[in-house]
Amino acid sequence: MTAIKHALQRDIFTPNDERLLGIVNVCKAGKKKKNCFLCATVTTERPVQVKVVKVKKSDKGDFYKRQQTWELRDLTEVDAKDASKENPEFDLHFEKVYRWVASSTAEKNSFISCIWKLNQRYLRKKVEFVNVSSQLLEESVPSGESQSVAGGDEDALDEYQELSTREEQDIESMMVTCEYAISNAEAFAEKLFKELQVLDGANIQSIMASEKQVNILMQLLDEALGEVDTIEGKLSSYEEMLQSVKEQMDQISQSNRLIQISNTNNGKLLDEIQFLVNYMDLSKGHIRALQEGDLTSPKGIEACINASEALLQCMNVALRPGHEKLMAVNQQQLLFAELRDTFARRLTNHLNNVFVHQGHDQSSTLSQHTAELTLPKHSPLHRDLLRYAKLMEWLKNTHREKYEGLSRTYVEYMSKLYEREIKEFFEVAKIKMAGTSKDPKGKFATLPRKESALKQETESLHGSSGKLTGSTSSLNKLTVQGSNSRRSQSSSLLDMGNMSASDLDVADRTKFDKIFEQVLSELEPLCLAEQDFISKFFKLQQHLTVAPPLAQPETEDLDGSLPSKKPPQAEHKHSLSSEKDIVRLMMNKIFQSIETELNSLIALGDKIDSFHSLYMLVKMSHHVWTAENVDPASYLSTTLGNVLVTVKRNFDKCISNQIRQMEEFKISKKSKVGILPFVTGFEEFAELAETIFRNAERRGDLDKAYVKLIRAVFMNVEKVANESQKTPRDVVMMENFHHIFSTLSRLKISCLDAERREAKHKYTDHLQSYVINSLGQPLEKLNHFFEGVEARVAQGVREEEVSYQLAFNKQELRKVIKEYPGKEVKKGLDNLYKKVDKHLCEEESLLQVVWHSMQDEFIRQYKHFEDLIGRCYPGSGITMEFTIQDMLEYFSSIAQSH
Repeated sequence: MTAIKHALQRDIFTPNDERLLGIVNVCKAGKKKKNCFLCATVTTERPVQVKVVKVKKSDKGDFYKRQQTWELRDLTEVDAKDASKENPEFDLHFEKVYRWVASSTAEKNSFISCIWKLNQRYLRKKVEFVNVSSQLLEESVPSGESQSVAGGDEDALDEYQELSTREEQDIESMMVTCEYAISNAEAFAEKLFKELQVLDGANIQSIMASEKQVNILMQLLDEALGEVDTIEGKLSSYEEMLQSVKEQMDQISQSNRLIQISNTNNGKLLDEIQFLVNYMDLSKGHIRALQEGDLTSPKGIEACINASEALLQCMNVALRPGHEKLMAVNQQQLLFAELRDTFARRLTNHLNNVFVHQGHDQSSTLSQHTAELTLPKHSPLHRDLLRYAKLMEWLKNTHREKYEGLSRTYVEYMSKLYEREIKEFFEVAKIKMAGTSKDPKGKFATLPRKESALKQETESLHGSSGKLTGSTSSLNKLTVQGSNSRRSQSSSLLDMGNMSASDLDVADRTKFDKIFEQVLSELEPLCLAEQDFISKFFKLQQHLTVAPPLAQPETEDLDGSLPSKKPPQAEHKHSLSSEKDIVRLMMNKIFQSIETELNSLIALGDKIDSFHSLYMLVKMSHHVWTAENVDPASYLSTTLGNVLVTVKRNFDKCISNQIRQMEEFKISKKSKVGILPFVTGFEEFAELAETIFRNAERRGDLDKAYVKLIRAVFMNVEKVANESQKTPRDVVMMENFHHIFSTLSRLKISCLDAERREAKHKYTDHLQSYVINSLGQPLEKLNHFFEGVEARVAQGVREEEVSYQLAFNKQELRKVIKEYPGKEVKKGLDNLYKKVDKHLCEEESLLQVVWHSMQDEFIRQYKHFEDLIGRCYPGSGITMEFTIQDMLEYFSSIAQSH
């Protein structure tokens, strides 16, 4: 350790004018043991600075380098961990805690003792030494090497003083004159002693010579003391004279202080009086407006608003401590309370009368709106009532009970008014919707006499009492009658395939679509206007925020399952959410009949034509999307979302009915099948749906329905083909899948690309199968013969040895070939053409396609037979009775003749 200490002193500390007094070999606690040295140093220059330096051996060589330095004055605590047991761990608390493990407990104790002594000598700072033995903190007790360093070296450092230049010169001159001092120290000391005696004698004589001067000095001092006594006497007399003046000034100062306190109190009192007068005084005009103000004229309403705001401001003044004890303040508060109650009662009575009058007002019945199918507008009423919005806010803040009572009255009477108008509106919509019917033959029919009478009855009721008790029952009868007469018209894929009046169907559905759109377009602004009015009039402001991308309303998929609902993206404050709940509750009560009437209208439309659900799904989805963009939590958005669920169920039911009717389809056993009705029905359904769902928001629902329908069509085409007795299975599959492939290719429905490819594959496979099976009939014996030849070869018989087989020798081959001369082949092909023509239907026009495929397959078989003759009967010279050119002429002439 001594060698390391000297090396560190020489290489690191001496160049920096520092002395190394303490050292300990340590490593950090709890980490990989990388050794380093903690050194306690002091500077050689004054003022002395004490430091703790961390020194670490360099990675690149054998030299040491300074890594980190702390000032000893920054040390707050030294923790030795355990004072009774030997423990090499200790902590130093600088700006943070540094935990160390010394190489030995002795080194740790020596270093802590050095730190303590340096602190006591240079800093005198309160450093806490925790878990340190008291013996280490006693400076007198030696502790080995560090004690000598911290003691003797420091004392020597403190006592050493460098000689000045003059002192060096005097010593040199003395040494020159006394050269023998080095060889004879006693003689030199005796000489110095004699010279010292001479100097002492000279000093005594000098002191005795100055005695006279001392006496003179003492005399002067006595005179000065006398003068001081005289001045003190004068000062005492002056002090007595000023004492009376001081007492008078104290009295004046006390009087001024009392005057200042009085002025301060008067100013504060004036401020309090001005505060009460300014903030608790209500003008006579405001009092008169609150007691007698006109609540019908705009000027009167404005005066009442100003007076109510002034009254509320006076009542809400924050009184200072002690004001409530003043009688005038109490009287004013009683006056304000009386004015508040009086005006609240007047305002409540007036608005109650307005609400009741509006609820019973029948001037805005639907009679003038029947032709256009429009709802009466309530904007004039809203405009008139919004003048009282500030008064309602005042009432909300002052009389909550009266405010809530007015809210209930408004909801009660407006709900009656809206219920009457909405019922009348939907009755007319149902009448117009029922007018889109047609007779069982598919032509438009005029409205029945009952319906005309019902219209007259409705108009007369609108003009008189505004009630529809009679019309409701009449319309119910009409609906039942219309639905019965139309039951045979209920749309399905089967019916669509057989309809001869599709243009009339489109006209009917377009008219229904317009009526349904008109109904939704009338309801939407009505609900939004009423919700906006309620929010403004009753001061239930809904702070709309920009919503995230809106999810579709919760509706059922085709399989009946509900999609998962996402949680709300953000939570509003309690007050805002409660106000939104109040608005929604009021809207639910006012428009409680809308959802019921909409469901009734939807049921009627679905009963008239199940395909109306397609139109309703598109329109309802669009309006739900629009309502959610305006306000996702609005009454309109919620209600239309609920109705959309019903429409979606009707749509799913419509699709399920089409699939069920496909499954129940039966073919005639006596006639050929041709293109199946539900195949052409799917084509017309897809054309109609693509027209309706163009740019629609809920395209995904249609795509799911397409997939279900097309799978059902595929499955039932195969089922019908298997059941067919008159028409071959391959013909049924080929024609229907060709029609499906043509339809999907023309409409380009992206979600059905896989089904389109599958339809093409099935069409191609069954065309090939039909051609192969049909071509076996004209050359049946020849086919059987060569099939036997191929079977022998497959069993291992060599091709050139087949002619030696008894059943397949050359004579048998010539016999079979002679049975099929050119005329016989042409006759067989002509019969085949007639049979194919009988199998195929005219609608799909596949006869030439099939005939051309048969020609190609016949040529392939011909070449295959010739190849077998050449390989199995080499050199026999046997050939067919007709050539390929003859076959081409046969096929061409047969096609032209038919």
